[in-house]
Amino acid sequence: MAFINYGNTNIDYFKYKQERKDIKISVDLINGVEIYVPSSINDDELQKVLKKKVPWIIQKLNDLEEVKIQVQIKEFVSGEKLAYLGRNYRLKVNREPVNKASINLYRGKFTVTVPQNWNQDKIQLELENNLIQWYREHGYKKLLERTEYYQNILGVKPTSISLRTQHKRWGTCTPNGDIYINWRIVMAPVRVMDYVIVHELAHLIVPEHNQKFWSLVRSVLPDYEERKEWLRIHGMELHSIGYKKA
Repeated sequence: MAFINYGNTNIDYFKYKQERKDIKISVDLINGVEIYVPSSINDDELQKVLKKKVPWIIQKLNDLEEVKIQVQIKEFVSGEKLAYLGRNYRLKVNREPVNKASINLYRGKFTVTVPQNWNQDKIQLELENNLIQWYREHGYKKLLERTEYYQNILGVKPTSISLRTQHKRWGTCTPNGDIYINWRIVMAPVRVMDYVIVHELAHLIVPEHNQKFWSLVRSVLPDYEERKEWLRIHGMELHSIGYKKA
């Protein structure tokens, strides 16, 4: 990650070299500021261009902060809908003489049981933690299944793959071949999860986001741009769970 210095403000950005003639700047809520540059450009030239674009970048970041405010945080009350693998399931909260909360997806409904003496703030806090853990455990099984399928197609195998809390990335592929996937992706449709998995597996072959990389992704997922666009449009909706922790 690099940064642009503008007065007293440092703007972090990710730089990707591509076979292109111009500089492309992308600003979104999940990935932050991304700069796509020609392979031939040097850092001094890039900084000159970016400093001219800083006011525009700052305006875009400010606009996105307003979007953040609109995120509807889950209250964990009966009747709410919780997403899993692209489907929405109704939540049913039962108060019972138990000592701790439990959660279960059964017959098309998320059913949870909480102690009778818990107030709503306690319920919201505990159920959110429980649900995140549920997503990690159940989503991991689906993650492994889909990863195995696509790694066989690409002829690669990551050193490890895991679901993690990532603030601004859907996936990360380390130089050592470890792949980290944002746990929130298990709320998205499987086809979107597939895109994130293929994206990171492709980095085991082509580390940079260049033309060769995107051609490789397209060879596996011809409609990857549609799946990527789904994340751009709906990605922030997946932050309705665990948003205060992100």
